[in-house]
Amino acid sequence: MARQNDSADYKGPVRRVLIAILALALAGTFLIWRIDSPRVERFRAAFIDRVVPSFDWAMVPVTRLAAMVEGFQSYASLYEQNQELRRELQQMKSWKEAAVQLEQQNAKLLAQNQVRLDPKLTTVSGVVLADAGSPFRQSVLLNVGARDGIVDGWATMDGLGVVGRISGVGQTTSRVILLTDASSRIPVTLQPSGQKAMLVGDNSATPAIDFLESADDVRPGDRVISSGDGGVFPAGLLVGEVAQGTDLRLRVRLSADYQRLEFLRVLRSHPAEQITEPGVLIPPPLPPLLMQEPEAETAAEEPENG
Repeated sequence: MARQNDSADYKGPVRRVLIAILALALAGTFLIWRIDSPRVERFRAAFIDRVVPSFDWAMVPVTRLAAMVEGFQSYASLYEQNQELRRELQQMKSWKEAAVQLEQQNAKLLAQNQVRLDPKLTTVSGVVLADAGSPFRQSVLLNVGARDGIVDGWATMDGLGVVGRISGVGQTTSRVILLTDASSRIPVTLQPSGQKAMLVGDNSATPAIDFLESADDVRPGDRVISSGDGGVFPAGLLVGEVAQGTDLRLRVRLSADYQRLEFLRVLRSHPAEQITEPGVLIPPPLPPLLMQEPEAETAAEEPENG
């Protein structure tokens, strides 16, 4: 106990002495740094040149800490900029999607205005209301019907090619059976060979070609148009182009954009005039020599009669 009391008695005075010495050193340093004298200035310069360079090792942690703080601030700033750019990019994507949709609608409407059809064909434009397709039946609904004069069997087109035919008409709506439906059968002509065939839907994106006269004369890329046989469709409507399927059958890559059916044109086609009675036989005109001989014989007979 006596030793602990002695050590406690010594600590207090020593601590006070050290504090006093430190206070005097700081006061002296402050005074030296504040005295405006050439000698003191030279002393300060010499002290700085001798002491400060040797303290570089002591400044390394401070420098590293300052660099870390600055780097963290830069990282925080970059993170905020990145988040802002992400938000702007998301907005740009939404604007881009809207612009693409408007561009596609505009292209389809322009294509419908510029498509070249028979001048006798008039059209009714309709909007696709719903896709009533299924794995076994592919059709769409239009917002035009009997009040617009729609009749069963009329062909429908988008801006490029034939889409299908009207099959079922209501007062304000009508159903369109697509060319890809299994119940679809239309006669077509393959160009440039001019061969006639049947386009048969099989619920796939590329209907098959059946009843072809000579497959050797047909090449992938040949143009396929409606033939007009049987009065099903008007002749000369673009259907698509020939392609070879994975099953090695000749198929048709349809020109219509089946992925985005928004506007369709219904073609008002009228049935062809049917001839039920035979006409009067019209002989070919006689040659000029044969026409002149009877006239000469008539002129020779007139004097004899006279």
